[in-house]
Amino acid sequence: MGNRRVCVIGAGPAGLSLARALRLVGVEYDQYERHNDVGGIWDLDNPGTPMYESAHFISSRQTSGFFDFPMPEHFPDYPGNRQILAYTRSFAEAYGLLDRIRLGTEVSDVTRSGDDWHVRLADGSREVYGAVVCATGTTWAPRTPCYPGRFDGEARHSGSYRDLLEFRGKRVLVVGLGNSGADIACDAAQAADAAFVSVRRGYHLIPKHILGLPADLIKEQSPALPVWLERLLTAGLLRALQGDLSKYGMPKPDHKLFESHPLLNSQLLHHLQHGDVAIKPDVAGFDGDRVRFVDGSSERIDLVLYATGYDWTIPYLDEDYFVWRGNRPQLYLNTFSREHRNLFGLGYVEVNSSAYTLFDTISNLVAQYLRDQVEAPRKAAVLDELIARDKPDLSGGIAFLDSARHSSYVDAGAFRRRIAEVALRAGWQNLTPGMFAPLQARSGSPRQRA
Repeated sequence: MGNRRVCVIGAGPAGLSLARALRLVGVEYDQYERHNDVGGIWDLDNPGTPMYESAHFISSRQTSGFFDFPMPEHFPDYPGNRQILAYTRSFAEAYGLLDRIRLGTEVSDVTRSGDDWHVRLADGSREVYGAVVCATGTTWAPRTPCYPGRFDGEARHSGSYRDLLEFRGKRVLVVGLGNSGADIACDAAQAADAAFVSVRRGYHLIPKHILGLPADLIKEQSPALPVWLERLLTAGLLRALQGDLSKYGMPKPDHKLFESHPLLNSQLLHHLQHGDVAIKPDVAGFDGDRVRFVDGSSERIDLVLYATGYDWTIPYLDEDYFVWRGNRPQLYLNTFSREHRNLFGLGYVEVNSSAYTLFDTISNLVAQYLRDQVEAPRKAAVLDELIARDKPDLSGGIAFLDSARHSSYVDAGAFRRRIAEVALRAGWQNLTPGMFAPLQARSGSPRQRA
C-alpha cells in the first residue's frame, strides 16, 4: 500500500473501535463524522437517529463494552441510551481519539482510482487514501411497508419516535415486533388510550433477567454446550418462567429458539398479562380511520408506527463496489470487500451477542492487516488469500432463518473463533483475548495514565 493513510467514515462505536486499533498499531488515518459529536445513533440529537427516550441496551453491561474498557460498575445491568452515549464519549476521550475526528464533515462520494481511494467531502474538497472503512451504521434508511386502502390517521416509521408522550390520547398500532417494536409497544401500553402491536410471526421471548441475573451473563458464564442441548435447557426454563405465550395472543414461533434474532424484553409480557397492549396479526389494509387485519378483525386507530426495520445503505459509495444480496453487503468476515482491496465495511453484521466487543476483535484484524501491508507483506498476503477464497461458516451450528435480515447474521462465538484462527494463520498472535495488552504495554492504557 503506497499511500498508507486510512479514511474512517463514521464516529459511532464501530468507527471509534477501529480508530483506537489504528492508533495503537501506528497506522495514520483521518476520521470523518457528519454530526457535531461522536456516538452515532446513541446521540438523540443526531439527525436521523432511530433512538428514543426509553431505549436501553439489550445486552448487559457486564458482557458489553469495548475490550479493556468496561462500562462503569455504577451503570445498571442494562444501561440507557444517555449512559451508553456518555460511555462511548469517555472511550474516545480516554484513547485520545477526538483530536483526529473531523466533526460536522460529511463524506459525499468515494471512488477508486488504481490503488488509491478518492474521497470527496460535502464542502467540495477531496482527499486521497490507501484504504477506506465505511462505519456509518445500518439504521439510517427507514423501511416502510405499503398496504392497500386509505388511512385517515397518522402513519410514520418508528425512526421518528422519541417519547411516549406522543401517544397521549391516541389509539396506537405498532407494526413489527423486533426489539425496538417491543420497547415502543410497551411505551404505548403505558401512555396510549389503546395499544396494539401487529406481528407476522411468533417470537421466542427471552426476559432480560433470569434468576436475578442478566440473561446474556448466564450464557457467558455457563459451560459451552451443543446447540441442541442449550436450546433444550433454555426452552424448558422459558416455559417454566413464562408459560404458553399463545394465551396472550402471541403466535407460536415458526422457528426454533436461537434461529432468529432474539426478542429480549421483560416488560412486554407484563403488559400483555394486564391487557395494556393487544397482539394483532398482519395488517391487511386501511379503511379510513380503521386498520383491517388478515384475520378479518379491525380496529380504529389514530397512529400507526412502523417498527419495520431499515434498509442498509452506504449513500457515499456506489452500490457496485460491494456485492449486495438481500439488502446486505456480502463481505468476508462481514468486513472485507472481496472485490476491492482495502475497502471495508465495519459494523455491517447482526449478532446474537454484544456488538462492541466484536467491533474490537475485527477492528484489530483490519488494523494489523493494514499495518503489515507495508511492514510485513507476507502476513498481509495470508489474509489476501483468505479474503479471496475462504468461505467460513459463522453460524455456530445454528440454522438461522432464511431471510434477508439473517443473511448477515453470525453467531458471536463462531465469529470470534474464526477471527482468532485467521490471526494465528497470519502470525497476528495478539488477536486473542488479551489482544490489547502488548500494545498498551508500550504506551500505557488510559486507565494507567490516569
